[in-house]
Amino acid sequence: MHARPVAGAALALAVLIFSGGCGGKGPRDARAVSSPGIAFQEVASEAGLGDFRHENGSEGRFWFPEQMGAGGGFVDYDGDGWEDIALVGGGRLSPTGPPDARALRLFRNNRDGTFTETTREAGLDGIRAWGTGITAADYDNDGDQDIFLATFGENLFFRNDSGPSGARFFTEVGRAAGVAGPAGWSSSPLFFDADLDGHLDLYVPGYAYWSLSSDMECFRADGRPDYCRPATYPGAPGHFYRNNGDGTFTERTQASGLTGSPGKSLAVAEWDFNEDGWPDFVVANDGEPDLLYMNDGRGVFAEQGVRAGIAYGEHGEARAGMGVDIGIVDATGMPSVFVGNFSSEMIGVYRQTASGWFMDRAAASRIGRSSLTTLAFGVLLFDAELDGDLDLYVANGHVYLDPIDGSAYRQPPHLFVNRGEGTWVDMADSIGGAFTEAMVARAVAKADYDRDGDVDLLVTENNGPARLLRNDSSGGHVLRVRLSGRPDDGAGNLDALGAQVTITAAGVRQTRRVRTGSGYLSQSEKTLTFGLGAADRVDTLAVRWPDGRTERHVGIPAGHEAHVIRGEGMASLAALPIVP
Repeated sequence: MHARPVAGAALALAVLIFSGGCGGKGPRDARAVSSPGIAFQEVASEAGLGDFRHENGSEGRFWFPEQMGAGGGFVDYDGDGWEDIALVGGGRLSPTGPPDARALRLFRNNRDGTFTETTREAGLDGIRAWGTGITAADYDNDGDQDIFLATFGENLFFRNDSGPSGARFFTEVGRAAGVAGPAGWSSSPLFFDADLDGHLDLYVPGYAYWSLSSDMECFRADGRPDYCRPATYPGAPGHFYRNNGDGTFTERTQASGLTGSPGKSLAVAEWDFNEDGWPDFVVANDGEPDLLYMNDGRGVFAEQGVRAGIAYGEHGEARAGMGVDIGIVDATGMPSVFVGNFSSEMIGVYRQTASGWFMDRAAASRIGRSSLTTLAFGVLLFDAELDGDLDLYVANGHVYLDPIDGSAYRQPPHLFVNRGEGTWVDMADSIGGAFTEAMVARAVAKADYDRDGDVDLLVTENNGPARLLRNDSSGGHVLRVRLSGRPDDGAGNLDALGAQVTITAAGVRQTRRVRTGSGYLSQSEKTLTFGLGAADRVDTLAVRWPDGRTERHVGIPAGHEAHVIRGEGMASLAALPIVP
């Protein structure tokens, strides 16, 4: 773990940040990021990711999908406890066959801050597809992470297998498993246990009906060609696949109440909004109303977005939703939903009330107005400086090369730092460095890839490189929590997706869920990070498992990673930093 100041110093630094006392904008070098309390360094090249570049295939044809990639994220594919990286390659759209770029590239964590590409060794080198988003989970409960790749075309599903020497490799089983789906345009897939039977189900949102043969020519007002607006093409529905528990799935979209989606769906985030123990989820749609699917306790969903107040913007209009994330971000204890929207549209900030209604807090949070000039794709909640509340990173970048709304094509990100009373301040410009670098950013994922206790970020760029932002912040104490389920008794999935962890430390309560999805086309780690601020221990840690069972642990020292196994208690408590 990087050195952290004592609690009093950390608090003083935070006061300086929020009072404007940090002075100046900080360094402008795109590689080094430093500011009192919050510091990140862009280390992709040194970490072994420098040769990667996403390809969107643009050659002046202005084909609609070209501006929407790229996906990526963190997947511990070899099960060594260190998060590896998967990046979607993209390629050139062609009427004669698949693109020539590799669909998915894999980088193994060397456990020393660097990565080695293992695409070929993992059996992925020959896979060709125009990929969009990924999700990863242990769908067959055999102890390893499997990867689902959504594409423009037929979706791909990579089952994680072990060779005679124990080396990991992937076998593509999309058709055999029943999840390849009809060829089309899919976006950000979600693994979750919809019916709580211990087997992970899969929701794959659809975007639009588009093909090379149906492509339309679109033009700006001055006659120059440009990318068409999403409204030019009809929306494509999503598909829900129920896990049969034998390595296969059955398409159950209609039976599960998930028909009727208008399509144009770009991201999905899971949460248990009514605290009944059953997973619900939110879908962000591009130019269509956002959706809220509530689980009826049988794995069947009812869409309640309009009724709950989350479907539209502050003026009653459907906005261009891109990414979405959910978390408890203030002392109310109620979840807030964040939706990244188009330029000239505020980022959506909806806090749930006790009645189930979502209050629009975009303006009151001070996030909305700051986001009007940027186009938000990936949105991600994480505790940047481990002070005990969640901050918001927003990956920005336009879809039009020469936007007519006055914004830029390449845009810097936002880092909205949580002030703790329901308001936020964008610190990206004062932090400087990579937080002021203009990008055509798309996905953002989080993980403690170097296992030093704080949360690092992976950011992808359309037709560009990946950025790995190592967190070197000076902040509070930390506890990391890793959960494992017990599928052998039919009461839970091995990844513990849907489990909810609540801690109290120094009188402050925090809640996190183990889940996939969120963000945009991205996969984050499943281990939970709790910033503790000045507290040097967690007084109580309560785990509510997907089957409803709750277990409690008390008096856990900070600076550790706790591994909790359902029905077996705390299996280990390892001190940070964790080294090989």
